[in-house]
Amino acid sequence: MLIKKRIPVKRMIKILIITAFVGVVFVLLCNVLVVISTRLQSHFSLESLPSNDVGLVLGTSKNTNEGKENLYFKYRMEAAAMLFKEGKVKFLILSGNNDSKYYNEPLDMQKALMKLGIPETALILDYAGYRTFDSVVRCKKVFNEKDITIISQDFHNARALYIAQHEEINAISFAAQDVPNGYSIRTLFREYLARPKAVLDVYVFRPTTTLHNEVLE
Repeated sequence: MLIKKRIPVKRMIKILIITAFVGVVFVLLCNVLVVISTRLQSHFSLESLPSNDVGLVLGTSKNTNEGKENLYFKYRMEAAAMLFKEGKVKFLILSGNNDSKYYNEPLDMQKALMKLGIPETALILDYAGYRTFDSVVRCKKVFNEKDITIISQDFHNARALYIAQHEEINAISFAAQDVPNGYSIRTLFREYLARPKAVLDVYVFRPTTTLHNEVLE
């Protein structure tokens, strides 16, 4: 009869502490890696921003969970419109989530940008940008664009640029206006965890990206 050995409580606690420590260090290192390796491609002013034919606008919900206007969305649309009007981009790929007929980020972005004076002919809707990884990869695989300007808030741009670097896409970014301090702590916390996921995606997981571009109606 086999006798199962129990792991002593002290040893179990020690293993948990070491595991947690390694996890925290991994998250911190990935965040530092993503930020440092992309800072030369990050731009904060029109004067320093090179021109590209195509801008990639990363999607987000137009409203918060409370039904209020989402400032991340508002500022991204304003930044995208400004780049177009200043001649920094000629076309805008609006990439976001369209996982049901009731939720359509690309269409919301199109409507917002048209209200800001951007012609519909300059707007390309990407309905399968479910994640930042998808949005970046699909620029190359679906829309055949390898030279792009990524448009989002700075913290988000870093991760998108990192993915682009490893997908052989020549990308730069323009930082949309940031939201006030404390506006969404959850979003920033999620980004700290998303960066290690991006590192694992480009080196380990290599997730499959859908190649269709159909709106769900």
